[in-house]
Amino acid sequence: MLRASLREVSAALKEGRVSPTELCRRCLSLIKSTKFLNAYITVLEEAALKQAEESEKRYSRGQPLGVLDGIPIAVKDNFNTAGIETTCASNMLKGYVSPYNATVVQKLMDQGAVLLGKTNLDEFAMGALGSDTGGSTRNPAAHCGLVGLKPTYGLISRHGLIPLVNSMDVPGILTRCVDDAAVVLGSLAGHDPKDSTTIQDSFKPFELPNLTDISKLSIGIPKEYHAPGLSSEILAVWSKAADLFKSAGAKVIEVSLPHTRYSIVCYHVLCAAEVASNMARFDGLEYGHRSDMNKSTESMYAATRREGFNDVVRGRILSGNYFLLKQNYENYFIKAQKVRRLIANDFVKVFRSGVDILLTPTTLSDAVPYMEFIKEDNRTRSAQDDILTQAANMAGLPAINVPTALSERGLPVGLQFIGRSFQEKQLLTVARWFEKQVKFPMIQLEVVKRHDHDVVQHQKSASFS
Repeated sequence: MLRASLREVSAALKEGRVSPTELCRRCLSLIKSTKFLNAYITVLEEAALKQAEESEKRYSRGQPLGVLDGIPIAVKDNFNTAGIETTCASNMLKGYVSPYNATVVQKLMDQGAVLLGKTNLDEFAMGALGSDTGGSTRNPAAHCGLVGLKPTYGLISRHGLIPLVNSMDVPGILTRCVDDAAVVLGSLAGHDPKDSTTIQDSFKPFELPNLTDISKLSIGIPKEYHAPGLSSEILAVWSKAADLFKSAGAKVIEVSLPHTRYSIVCYHVLCAAEVASNMARFDGLEYGHRSDMNKSTESMYAATRREGFNDVVRGRILSGNYFLLKQNYENYFIKAQKVRRLIANDFVKVFRSGVDILLTPTTLSDAVPYMEFIKEDNRTRSAQDDILTQAANMAGLPAINVPTALSERGLPVGLQFIGRSFQEKQLLTVARWFEKQVKFPMIQLEVVKRHDHDVVQHQKSASFS
């Protein structure tokens, strides 16, 4: 059951082939066996089993709440959860218990999903993991062989998501397959009166059609995404994917997004500026960590923030405040906003030219070995990780990573599809067609005996590569 898709598990629950409690126990067992991965900050074993029991009662009455009833889920620890600690992996919020659920969490719970726990992330999501601000759903998805969806900005509520960059943050969805991403999207999308940036129109969940004829499809290949540092393996996979669409009858054309080369610098200026603003609330007075320093209010503020934030967060706060200084505001923040508009306009022009979907790499390479990863500072690593993904956030467009092949080292490689604003159905339909063609092997975490043993096992080799 742990290898099945969401719809397959839901069907098994309805037919009684597996119970919600049994499924929950299996997932909790897997969490325990892979504890050394440090994937979870909080595991809610007792609460999860209780939720599973309630789901079991609903199934026995023939009254499940929906396709997600009894389905185990995990929520990153920057989403507020009522009565459960929400830390953002920081000392600043260690021990903080939110009085309410984030809208996306509440929607999942209302459909009977079973919350297993809160997952780990870089502090306040400032790095390669977290909600999707610059690629933090699609990047880990590419490295882990998963589908990672960043919906259009405003399609899913941000209420209860502890903010990093308000104008770019989007709750992301990580699933085994594209169909599952569509199911979860259908449960989460729509207007939220608690978030004024969400769409006003009602959202109707959809089932993905079985695409057979792609002759009317136009796929754009942005030449600027052949970026410095792009590995030969990723380039080869990208080229093969373009050839796959072409041979199946789609129109594949090279397009230009000329301001892409400025996007990563623009992104970091805007990101730091909004971080500085958002982190100002953590002063030790209202909630979160408070230093014992009591010589003065100013010294308490300073000590609280020094003790509560790590070097990366403090660095971004300092950078952001520098960009927002009166003498720097026009040259940095305002100029970055203007460049952001140019980047967004590039996408508009390409889509208006008749292109339906853009096909790009998601990452520059497969996952970097840990010893190599720690040789570089967080800022350098983040810039490299986000270089192919953050432009979609600045333009507010939907984008999805689809696992495509295995590298020579046996590690997952993914490709990114970028769609038109609020055209998730078209984006996911094309992504699903591609997923079926490449037949990426499902990756399993088998029983782990030792810390230093390889844990990732592949059922078969990737046929696409």
